[in-house]
Amino acid sequence: MALQSPWDVADQAASALAPESGLVNDTDVAELGRAMGLVMTKAMKNPAAGLDAIARLSGRLAPIPAVALSRWLGGRPTAPVDLNPKDRRFLDAAWTDNPMFYALRLTHAAWGQFTDDLVDTVGLDPLTREKALLALHLMNDAMAPTNYLATNPAALKKAFDTGGKSLADGARNFVDDLLHNEGRPRQVDTSPFVLGQNMAATQGKVVFRNQLMELLQYSPRTPQVHAAPLLCSPPWINKYYVMDLAPGRSFVEWAVDHGRTVFAISYRNPGVEMSGVTMDDYLIHGPQKALDVIQEITGAETIDIVGLCLGGALTAITAAYLNASGDSRVGTLTLLNTLLDYSEPGALKVFTDERTVARLERRMAKEGHLKGASMAGTFDIMRANDLIFNYIVSNWLMGQQPPAFDILAWNADATRMPAAMHSFYLRNFYVQNKLAKGQLELAGSIISLGDIKQETYVVGAQNDHIVPWRSAYAGTKLLSGPVRFVLSSGGHIAGIVNPPGPKGWYLTGPDAPTAEEWQDEASRHVGSWWEDWSTWSSERAGDLVDPPQMGSAQHPVLYDAPGEYIRT
Repeated sequence: MALQSPWDVADQAASALAPESGLVNDTDVAELGRAMGLVMTKAMKNPAAGLDAIARLSGRLAPIPAVALSRWLGGRPTAPVDLNPKDRRFLDAAWTDNPMFYALRLTHAAWGQFTDDLVDTVGLDPLTREKALLALHLMNDAMAPTNYLATNPAALKKAFDTGGKSLADGARNFVDDLLHNEGRPRQVDTSPFVLGQNMAATQGKVVFRNQLMELLQYSPRTPQVHAAPLLCSPPWINKYYVMDLAPGRSFVEWAVDHGRTVFAISYRNPGVEMSGVTMDDYLIHGPQKALDVIQEITGAETIDIVGLCLGGALTAITAAYLNASGDSRVGTLTLLNTLLDYSEPGALKVFTDERTVARLERRMAKEGHLKGASMAGTFDIMRANDLIFNYIVSNWLMGQQPPAFDILAWNADATRMPAAMHSFYLRNFYVQNKLAKGQLELAGSIISLGDIKQETYVVGAQNDHIVPWRSAYAGTKLLSGPVRFVLSSGGHIAGIVNPPGPKGWYLTGPDAPTAEEWQDEASRHVGSWWEDWSTWSSERAGDLVDPPQMGSAQHPVLYDAPGEYIRT
């Protein structure tokens, strides 16, 4: 069986950047079980629909023995059910050449098609249909023959080749996960990674701290820098250092090396005592306060901001909020994998409906926050093959150790979410889409994205399932200033950790009414959007000047980056 690469799994796990992610891990809150129950209830009330789906299932199952035997004898009969040739679980040759395993594969695919047929025939509203499909797909994935030793040819071969050692190692991994990882297979070996050494390692100082965030100032690495400093505004899910991951793959390092004076916000991991912290607090005591400190230290007239995911939404809100009050400190904006229009949120719409949010609010009212464990397991259910069963096979059946991969180590560095802020975000952004409608009220002001007249660089990622790139493009239509939209290869994580390399690509194109029309006119480039961005950004960042001092008399250096909040 071919297992996924860490890069593939990292992109599947990328929902940790999104505060709605904790919903995915609780099927009761998301009411997936209720949706599946409705399928059964409706099927019993309308037997004809169920019988039709069963008839189609029988039509697929009946020829499987003959088809498998014919294939074994050298024939190439047409399979009675469609098989996905890219399904990594079935890449071992035995799933095609061995009649028993081929028959198992066909049977599993037939049952998967049956559940889809059943859902489609009983008549559900679109949202309930999506929930039911997710629940039934999870059950079907759990029953896949690849998840069991007796029906996994790759695991059986390895057990034979190693004289049973792989089975002993797998049993040891299983017991360790049962005792120390809540019975879930580990996705990553975090032991090789040390904050400040090989992750979050770009040299700098903490120059400000309040109850919500630390502000990091990075040391210059060029003789001169552009006049406009650059503020990195991360989401407060997981830790900020996805923007400063590792030497050679750090966006912060890239910006510093290209003549920018870079600052970054590192948010505190909230506990129960911060349950009442609001989105207003994040605006006022996060980016707005950071701008105050940066301007005092550097004396700059304008400050460019790079915002990521929810941090990108807050970046746009900050610019609109300040512009409306006549505050012109914000220079250019860069929005990475950011939703501004939440009308089409992709897969997350299944977990951000009114009923689900209301149930989550009741739970958070008791606990004061959304637990970090919910964030760490983000999308395990929605991407169960990649984030659960992939590791059951590799860790438990084949006795392998999880990879030591910095992206996955970062993803496992979970944080919590304040109850008040989390509830406000889900309800006002996802359920009611107030930001796009110009109805969002924060810090006593109505936020209108049309007040953003700054030049803006917007990045979407082709395979992003958290922020579908077409939805990211739709957000550009809410801004008044000039926008350069770039579509990057990769997903929600690889679209960010995107250093130049021969395998990467990105698209650029002229403004168009729709994402599809933009794509039709776009040009493809080999490399990374980092290269395109550094040119675009430098042209708008002012003259080259001597680097500013680290900190100031009013905001002295407190301690070395990456600071203390990153370790909480």
